[in-house]
Amino acid sequence: MKKTRCIMIQGTMSGAGKSLLCTALCRIFRQDGLRCAPFKSQNMALNSAVTRDGLEMGRAQAVQAAAAGVEPDVRMNPILLKPSSDVGSQVIVMGRVRGQMPARESYRYKKQLLPEVLAAYRSLADEYDVIVIEGAGSPAEINLKADDIVNMGLAKLVDAPVLLAGDIDRGGVFAQLYGTVALLEPDERARIKGLIVNKFRGDVEILRPGLAPLEQKTGVPVLGVVPYVRTAIDDEDSLAPALAQREAHKPLDVAVVRLPRISNFTDFAPLEQHPLLGLRYAADVRSLGAPDLVILPGTKSTLADLLWLRQSGLEAAILKLAAAGVPVLGVCGGYQMLGRSIADPDGAEGEPGACLRGLGLLPVETVFCADKTRARRTATALAGPFAGARLEGYEIHMGRTEAQGGAPFCRLEDGRADGCAAGQVFGTYLHGLFDSGEATARLADWLCRKKGLRPAQAAPLSHAALQEREFDRLAAAVRGALDMDAIYRMMEV
Repeated sequence: MKKTRCIMIQGTMSGAGKSLLCTALCRIFRQDGLRCAPFKSQNMALNSAVTRDGLEMGRAQAVQAAAAGVEPDVRMNPILLKPSSDVGSQVIVMGRVRGQMPARESYRYKKQLLPEVLAAYRSLADEYDVIVIEGAGSPAEINLKADDIVNMGLAKLVDAPVLLAGDIDRGGVFAQLYGTVALLEPDERARIKGLIVNKFRGDVEILRPGLAPLEQKTGVPVLGVVPYVRTAIDDEDSLAPALAQREAHKPLDVAVVRLPRISNFTDFAPLEQHPLLGLRYAADVRSLGAPDLVILPGTKSTLADLLWLRQSGLEAAILKLAAAGVPVLGVCGGYQMLGRSIADPDGAEGEPGACLRGLGLLPVETVFCADKTRARRTATALAGPFAGARLEGYEIHMGRTEAQGGAPFCRLEDGRADGCAAGQVFGTYLHGLFDSGEATARLADWLCRKKGLRPAQAAPLSHAALQEREFDRLAAAVRGALDMDAIYRMMEV
């Protein structure tokens, strides 16, 4: 039986660019006529996606699947850890919640999951020509290597050749790459077939004198220097540094509150593509300022982040802005916060019996429960400026919210109402509500009229169309930088 080809991207650290390199390879293999699937045995992120069959997986692998032109599948990310505190995470296995665990317990538990990880990988290998595997963090985390199931431990089990990527944008890339190789065991070093210098800015000729000594010291060839590519492709992690750096330089100012455990912030990426909408993230009262729209995003820990909002002074600032006529939009956890109260009788998020008052801007009440809602949705917006927009998104939440007034935000495909609107305050459980482009265009036009600006004439671009364009652009840059012939040869061994 022919062995399925695979290639694994590992990094010298978190944020070295593994996810985007894997995304690029998925698109390149698709362009080359191969049926390709991404795979990451364990992901830790608050940015997740819902599959067509209502299961939850890491957004990075869902994006990579889209680049490969295939439907996202939980087998591509069998274990997802969603941090709910500094020392604990919700553990999701094959798309379903297995429990809430402290870090030490989840670390021990993952060893029990190896059979499920391998079963998922082998099932994909039976269906696809190539598997593009993404590692996590660094393979040289020597305190964690004994029970590794995501870097070299997995590479050995599935016999994957490894490409090691270093991030030159952070500096010290030669030390990153050499130090990582040096800390590996001899059999692990032998598995590394190529080095990648990632995120390079400037003239590559200046870098070349250092590449030959690096190859000599590591015994591994440098397969390419990949340029720093700015893309509109969804980020893997809500802790991405760019999140704090985005600022508004356009006529309309949209401020997203950067909650401590913000999740699925990619909901708002489509707003950045509008010619008049400037999107920025605010973590304190001063940076919030006086925007044209305030957005409360989703969060993995609604009650804890609501307390933070209150203690930071942001709650009072948002209430003041709302009273002055500034529109406010809440999505998922942000929607829950905008209501009158949030109760957690069974301890779904923390201590059983906890109950907090909300901001009181919407006439709704939320009660948490153990069952997690996970579903893709299509809907038609009903509320104010969004009315008539076709929406495509998904729900991921553990609460049930009941409205005691106001109007529905949208009507789901099955006829049920979702969300609530009261005056210029809007709330919805629908992640991805801006993906179709229609809600973005209607919102921007409404904000323009409020501010006395001429609306944009550009037709709305769907998020899917934008991503397709960006996949091809990223693939072109990576294909031009890497020795793809060498990569194909190492996959055939």
